[in-house]
Amino acid sequence: MQFAAKLRGWAQVAATVALVSLVAACGGGGGSSNNSSSSSSSNNGSLPASPTATPVAANAANTAAITVSTGVANVINIPTVSVTVCVPGTSTCQTINNVQVDTGSYGLRIASGVLSVALPDAAIPSGATGTLAECTNFADGFSWGSVRTATVTIGGETTTISIPVQVLGDLTNSVPTNCAIGSEENTASALGANGILGIGNAPNDCGATCASSTTFAQFSNYYACATSSSTCTTAQVPTAAQVANPVAHFATDNNGVIVEMSPVSNNGATSATGTLVFGIGTQSNNALAAAKTFTTDAFGDLNNSTFNGSTLSAFFDSGSNAYFFIDSTLTLCGSNFSGFYCPSTGQTRTVTVVGLNGASAAANVGILSAATLFSNGNDYAFNDLAGQIGSSGSFDIGLPFFYGRYMYFGIDQTASGGQAPYVGY
Repeated sequence: MQFAAKLRGWAQVAATVALVSLVAACGGGGGSSNNSSSSSSSNNGSLPASPTATPVAANAANTAAITVSTGVANVINIPTVSVTVCVPGTSTCQTINNVQVDTGSYGLRIASGVLSVALPDAAIPSGATGTLAECTNFADGFSWGSVRTATVTIGGETTTISIPVQVLGDLTNSVPTNCAIGSEENTASALGANGILGIGNAPNDCGATCASSTTFAQFSNYYACATSSSTCTTAQVPTAAQVANPVAHFATDNNGVIVEMSPVSNNGATSATGTLVFGIGTQSNNALAAAKTFTTDAFGDLNNSTFNGSTLSAFFDSGSNAYFFIDSTLTLCGSNFSGFYCPSTGQTRTVTVVGLNGASAAANVGILSAATLFSNGNDYAFNDLAGQIGSSGSFDIGLPFFYGRYMYFGIDQTASGGQAPYVGY
């Protein structure tokens, strides 16, 4: 189902929050920004060469500083930036730190517990009444909250109009039964961040699936919630009223983003830094310098990719804190680190990513034992952590691949006759 593809980043992070929080607590929590030295307890075996690109300085108007550290809940590999939201047409604003940078979803979502400004409700679609709400499903749970409107600023870029955003956990209406699967995850501690900044390849978070009169009833994740009761009904929502990718609404640097992360040691680092650059080919600091670019479907997926002889869907997702794929030849960890791989020596696996434009490349991913990596509780940045969460039909190329690279994400502009969505590195 298309909706499952849209929020993969959330799914993978949420699935590991409890585990990694426990590991961090046992290890004692944060530390300095220096690389840790845990090589004495790890066997690096056969790992791919680590890329060494360094981020541009985050001092231009079209940049924002990225940090990977302890964050709000001691969750590993959570890249965060600061985001400012304002009540439309006013100077009433709030800057929210520790908002996750997620190239696997689209739109800004904020945990209600950290929001102190009263953002106005979004307009309810024609023919509906009450409050517009949205439900988002993860691998192990869901989030539920209202759709509001805000002017959004990141770095020196501001949306030219107010856009729909989601506020998580602010509704008293009953959660629809077809949404409430698993635990409810609306708080910063449950999400591992104060919010999610979805800056992937789509300009909004559902597109035609929720806007079409023939598909919304079955697939829409939007609801109209009556103010006089707890009842919520599935809503048909035009794309312009859906939770929006803020970058698509910047004045000039609105055709994509570059996620630039500093390199980290194969044995982990206490923290990492990076730069989120807005626009591709629009300024002197954002030229398209990828070795290859791969056009994707509307949700950023590369559906003709191959791994271990099988065709599958691959995607580059900064919102996933590890690589996630199925490989029966890799040893799984014990119950303490359930879902992660724990090979006795370092391993390399290769997924061939293939774009709709026919471009292909072999993406090499390294895997070290999660038990070894987690043994130093001061480390929060890893470039070789992998797990089995997911299905045999997908290969989630998560944040570990981003370290030491410039990752390019071109936003889908085909609705206005512009570029097709693409990724590149």
